[in-house]
Amino acid sequence: MAKCEKMVTGDFDEILQKLNAAVMINSMSATYEDGSDFSNDGFRCAVRVYERYSILGSNRVSLNITLAGKEGNYFLSAITSGGSQAIRMKLNTYGEESFLDTIKDVVDSL
Repeated sequence: MAKCEKMVTGDFDEILQKLNAAVMINSMSATYEDGSDFSNDGFRCAVRVYERYSILGSNRVSLNITLAGKEGNYFLSAITSGGSQAIRMKLNTYGEESFLDTIKDVVDSL
């Protein structure tokens, strides 16, 4: 598992669009699997789930992005999962870390 969390500011929809574009452009095999949106009294929360094939791990890896908050101040959490072929413990996390890197530049710019 690889994880990135950060408080960010800006337009909610624009942040989501930038993150989605980064995943899809920076990963040839990435697919958008599903998402969920919630809003109430100015609070907004969006969850996005992506998946891709990891050549390094010869398996599939998922990326979950959650953006939540209100009034231009949001908490961003991006967590990857999968990427290991072991039964009881993780032997490698290369694919997970690499998938998380697809959004690194966008996260750093927020």
